[in-house]
Amino acid sequence: MITRRDFLKRTGATAIGLTLASVGGINLKPVKAQVTKIKLHAKQGRQVPSVCPYCAIGCGTIITESEGKIVHIEGNPDSPINLGSLCPKGAANLQLAVNEKRQTKVLYRAPYGTEWEEKPLEWAMEQIAQRIKKDRDAHFIHKQDGKKVNVNPALASLGGSTLENEWNYIHLKLMRALGVVNIENHARI
Repeated sequence: MITRRDFLKRTGATAIGLTLASVGGINLKPVKAQVTKIKLHAKQGRQVPSVCPYCAIGCGTIITESEGKIVHIEGNPDSPINLGSLCPKGAANLQLAVNEKRQTKVLYRAPYGTEWEEKPLEWAMEQIAQRIKKDRDAHFIHKQDGKKVNVNPALASLGGSTLENEWNYIHLKLMRALGVVNIENHARI
């Protein structure tokens, strides 16, 4: 077990070492150049450059596909934005496309029901549209204190961190058109 004192000593020694290395003239460029050439996962297949879909930064990725399936996604070292590194969400990009636990069917549980049942996607979209329309008609406020406000305080929206930047933008526009005031996006790491 490491004590607090040992932790502080090691942290201080590391900080001093890094400071001396950066100031003392040790050239780390050859090491950095070699590190970018190392592939941790030597996957065979066609490599295609792409962009991470998680946020507006636009980190470069390299997608490796073999036999029509994605087998690996990694940061693109040639990208001037991220130089081959990815954040935790970007590093998990592969799970967007290849994940046997990913839900691919619409499941519906009726009010007070205990069982989930599969429904067609068209049915689910129609239900969502009808319920939003019903709620908007019941709670939409055109004017308040003689001023035009056009808001619906009964609806709220929570965008997800797995949504692309463009989808979040369109989603925001739709929510504003519906008069939704409470809009949040959970795009944090």
